[in-house]
Amino acid sequence: MARSANKGPYVHPSLLAKVKKVKESGKREAIKTWSRESMVIPEFVGLTIAVHNGKKFISVFVTENMVGHYLGEFSPTRTFKLHSGQRQAGEASK
Repeated sequence: MARSANKGPYVHPSLLAKVKKVKESGKREAIKTWSRESMVIPEFVGLTIAVHNGKKFISVFVTENMVGHYLGEFSPTRTFKLHSGQRQAGEASK
């Protein structure tokens, strides 16, 4: 279920602290986070955030179009191989 609009965006406090620290230092390093449920806010624009997908970190460069979306949307957790029907059809054509 989506978060209520009148509550405002949720950003994990440790992620927000890391973003503020990187902005103050001026370094261009990726910020590692496991918080896929955090929403992209305007302060994140221009930063690279490494979002964990359960196996590895996926680097996401945040742009203005991403504001209002969740970090998890940009780090897919599943890899699609083939549908079983496509696999059978591929073997028959060989």
